[in-house]
Amino acid sequence: MSETPGAPVIHADRPGTFPHSVLAERHPAILRQVRDALPYGPGQRRALDALLPECTEGTVEPLPAGAHDRERWQTWGLDTYAGRSWFDVPWLWAESWFYRRLLDAVGYFGPGAWQGVDPFRPSKLAELGSPATDEELAALDDLAGRPEHERARALLHGSLWGNRADLGFRLSAEGAEDKAAVPALVADDSERLWALLGASGTGTLCLVADNAGRELVPDLLLLVHLLAHGRIGRAVLHVKPYPYYVSDATTADVLDAVHRLTGAGGAAAGYGRELRAALTDGRLTLRAHPFSCAPLPYQDMPDDLRADFAAAAVTVFKGDLNYRRLVGDRHWPATTPFDEVTGYFPGPVAALRTLKSDVVTGLDAGTEAALTAAGGQRWRTGGTHALVQVRT
Repeated sequence: MSETPGAPVIHADRPGTFPHSVLAERHPAILRQVRDALPYGPGQRRALDALLPECTEGTVEPLPAGAHDRERWQTWGLDTYAGRSWFDVPWLWAESWFYRRLLDAVGYFGPGAWQGVDPFRPSKLAELGSPATDEELAALDDLAGRPEHERARALLHGSLWGNRADLGFRLSAEGAEDKAAVPALVADDSERLWALLGASGTGTLCLVADNAGRELVPDLLLLVHLLAHGRIGRAVLHVKPYPYYVSDATTADVLDAVHRLTGAGGAAAGYGRELRAALTDGRLTLRAHPFSCAPLPYQDMPDDLRADFAAAAVTVFKGDLNYRRLVGDRHWPATTPFDEVTGYFPGPVAALRTLKSDVVTGLDAGTEAALTAAGGQRWRTGGTHALVQVRT
């Protein structure tokens, strides 16, 4: 684990803070939802029930000797944190540990009949099949007649805003937020990103995915558009090797999203067919590296993953969790330069992120002051603001 000096690492030990509420309130709620989502047997239900007091009142327990990933978690810090309260270890670590323990409770790692069954799949599919998704996909028909550069920018905004993707497809709304006292986009390096994507048309784009469902669909739309119009030569989509943080995208979620697109009709179906073709011929490949579920910042990435990113024309990190891991889950002053905290990264890197946690870097002092004056610190966690940041 990295010991690079910097701002203090975020912990969840202070009641009233956002990290504390995640461990004390959100995780118990997730356990209840998982318990009700699928008809788990008595053994799994007992394990889920036992996990509740363990994660809220107990301590980090070592993995049994036969655990398939015991050595990996020891490398990731388990020996250091075993015996300590979940609230007294780094928040990023505690969150990741929660999902590792949850999957174990439901039998995901097997052996047994429930091996490999995603406990979050019901909610993912419900969102993907919702009327709201229908509306967003129908908006692609209106987008089809626009010039390529307008489509590209709309799809980028769709990817940025995730489950508010419909706002990104409404090109008529572009620029409207700039008139607000505090723009929703608190940092915007979009032009620097387009310069990287359009430089040669033959480079590789690595996109580190965030959530499945309605948030993954616009990511896939953006990738296939960039491929189809020669802005990149190849795309590598990094997904999670197993279910993580409730809605994080796995390979199965990518396949569900492609199926949803091809079955939607209209322009969406065309995108779906292009995605299938890109996957088949290798222009779009999937990567599910174990480190994608590590409880550590990307500064601690292994050499093979570092080499992947170093070879890319640009690596784009999607979403809040990936941002925390990219810059380090620390109490950075908001004006800390993004270039400074990502200086370790082996190639050009970008972040597309809706703000849903305390960590933020790269803001100018005036923007931070205006955001705080408008609503205290809620702008950091409410998902109402977003950023596009690039380090070349």
